[in-house]
Amino acid sequence: MTQRANKTTANDAPLSADELKNTDAYWRACNYLAVGMIYLQANPLLRKPLEFAHIKKRLLGHWGASPGLSFMYVHMNRLINKYDLNAIFLAGPGHGAPGVLAPVYLEGAYSEVYPDKSEDEEGMRRFFKQFSFPGGIGSHCTPETPGSIHEGGELGYSVSHAFGAAFDNPDLIVTVAVGDGEAETGPLSTSWHSSKFLHPVRDGAVLPILHLNGYKINNPSILSRISHDELENLFRGYGWTPYFVEGDDPNTMHQKMASTMERCVQQIREIQAQARNGGAVTRARWPMIILRSPKGWTGPKEVDGKKVEGYWRAHQVPLSGLQGNPEHMQQLESWLRSYRPEELFDTQGRLLPELKALAPKGVRRMGANPHANGGLLRRDLRMPDFREYAIDVAKPGQSSAMNTKPLGAMLRDVMRQNMDNFRVFGPDENTSNKLDAVYEVSKKLWLADYLPEDDDGGELSPDGRVLEMLSEHTLEGWYEGYVLTGRHGFFATYEAFVHVIDSMYNQHAKWLAICEELPWRAPIASINLLITSTVWRQDHNGFTHQDPGFLDVVINKSPKVTRIYLPPDVNCLLTTADHCLRSHNDINVIVCDKQMHIQYLDKDAAIKHCTKGLGIWKWASNDEGFEPDVVMVGCGDIPTKEALAATALLRQHFPDLKIRFINVVDLFRMTSAGEHPHGLSDRDFDSLFTVDKPIIFNFHGYPWLIHRMAYRRTNHNNLHVRGYKERGNINTPLDLAIENEIDRFSLAIDVINRVPGLKVAGAHVKESLRDMQIDCRRYAHEHGIDKPEERDWVWPY
Repeated sequence: MTQRANKTTANDAPLSADELKNTDAYWRACNYLAVGMIYLQANPLLRKPLEFAHIKKRLLGHWGASPGLSFMYVHMNRLINKYDLNAIFLAGPGHGAPGVLAPVYLEGAYSEVYPDKSEDEEGMRRFFKQFSFPGGIGSHCTPETPGSIHEGGELGYSVSHAFGAAFDNPDLIVTVAVGDGEAETGPLSTSWHSSKFLHPVRDGAVLPILHLNGYKINNPSILSRISHDELENLFRGYGWTPYFVEGDDPNTMHQKMASTMERCVQQIREIQAQARNGGAVTRARWPMIILRSPKGWTGPKEVDGKKVEGYWRAHQVPLSGLQGNPEHMQQLESWLRSYRPEELFDTQGRLLPELKALAPKGVRRMGANPHANGGLLRRDLRMPDFREYAIDVAKPGQSSAMNTKPLGAMLRDVMRQNMDNFRVFGPDENTSNKLDAVYEVSKKLWLADYLPEDDDGGELSPDGRVLEMLSEHTLEGWYEGYVLTGRHGFFATYEAFVHVIDSMYNQHAKWLAICEELPWRAPIASINLLITSTVWRQDHNGFTHQDPGFLDVVINKSPKVTRIYLPPDVNCLLTTADHCLRSHNDINVIVCDKQMHIQYLDKDAAIKHCTKGLGIWKWASNDEGFEPDVVMVGCGDIPTKEALAATALLRQHFPDLKIRFINVVDLFRMTSAGEHPHGLSDRDFDSLFTVDKPIIFNFHGYPWLIHRMAYRRTNHNNLHVRGYKERGNINTPLDLAIENEIDRFSLAIDVINRVPGLKVAGAHVKESLRDMQIDCRRYAHEHGIDKPEERDWVWPY
């Protein structure tokens, strides 16, 4: 590797001869374990010559990034011991788990969680065999890995997760390894701006180590192929102070890394001390490290005459096809023995005492730090009484209010009572989403430059706790890191843009689902996502912003951790939010628009209704004591209004028609009890929805989602769902509803078509309803608003 001695940061040699020898030995032990995990299922210490029977039949795993990761981990251990640091480690490279599992095992944290993977020869054999093996563990830093809060199943979230962990953790240092392939992703590139939101007094620190090993799976990485000056200027432009450690000679690199990491820790402490001793709280230029080392460092230089170390061929399994290939077998054995395991482990298979001493003790071990098992530190929120924010509803369906406005007041007081472990996250939308009451107790965090006009409504403060940035990726990453380390939060975003975090939702849901099976993982606070500015109120944004499909993404994940709520009014939203903020180990998705909407339930009725998750609205039904002719269902704010308006039209024209009106708040009540914890039993479902009567289901999202959830129900053949059909543009609310056939007129006509006694007798009413529908569309297209009598409609009974 080309040396840049004049460009690297560290030129001194802080390690004594003994320290250097032991540090390198510890790192060799890590690398030996990493290779063993990929290849071996027996003979873990090579006490006898390597045989085919000792090798796994299927070779899976990733070697390339592992030596660099353990190199960082070992050097962080040294600083933890020297300065008594409280630190955790995040591995951004998706497939670098052997480089993290190895030092976690050597420090003893792994064996404490999994006693069968003990610190001896038999435990090491089990430790090796389980890796990337059926019934074992995956090749990422999965939830099964002690000390991990970041799996890397999808690249790009490591830095944002690290900052989320550091917020409100003033004594924590989060060391985060960033792969150079990962650094090419959009989420990671944007997350470098996170340093502009790190408060040096109340927050901890993040020490990113950008690992330039040069290659991805089989391509060069972009950042490894630009000039040193361009790379340095890039990160200075991001606002960091970059330090470089470059080379391939282990002894030289140990000295450089020891010196540079210590310099970074000292700089972090200087920044914090200056701010914490009464200095001005301003944006700091935090240190970071750019580590350039060969991909597959210390592995085979060549295989079959082709370059491996320092090239993309080192990415996964450098030596494959071992069965029937004695030459590869010999090369593997030589590789393993190059680490001299007999100098690292005693006769029992335990790490030698002088090397064991290099690992921190107790909870200072990064594999045992409670911040990486955040449920151990979680304190339940001190919650105000949500009833205090409820609005008066004297009569259902008569008054209107902004649904999210009272929620903003409630979140304000949640913040007030939890000023060190609760945050509100959102893009540039909290005011737009009517949650701006939170600024009464805490402004938006802003550490960059101020302008005089910022005092006029900017709501900015260097002490703010509301985190706003126009990157849903970064916000969600912060939020996840914050929750994973034991805190609580709330995230509101527009429905059209929540798709930006589809993959992040997927990864966190998978993380939680695995954690449910790990008794040692303590429950963490739920992720709470408010989806607002919804599909049905895109009056000015139009077709591009009309997409309720995030619900389809949510439902794909494990029912153990997924929850969807569609409260139709203020009081239902408040009781739902209260429940979600108190819950653990879930992802709660709340869909509720921010605009003025009709109000239906007083606070007591809302509590009962939301507790049940769905139910008959007696005041909107006229079938009590009878079997209904039709079941009308509303799910979502606008769909509920239109379903009620259709019900009123039908009762006006057909007074003898028996209509049962049902509202659904908890969407998973539509599934069977055996498929989701909130699923409704078949008996209760049949009782509510009947076994043979038509059901007209007016839904917020795409219609097929309801069919997917209810396809096994007795009366599914009579279930007719109306929802968004990818039709729309710059519409008024009623015009958009008509375009997608969720409007009152279409629903009433649907009932006439499906109730046997009305098919013929209702012909004149159908004609009248179509005429009204045409008039409404013509009015909207001429005047730009809905007809007043339809826009201001109230429940007439």
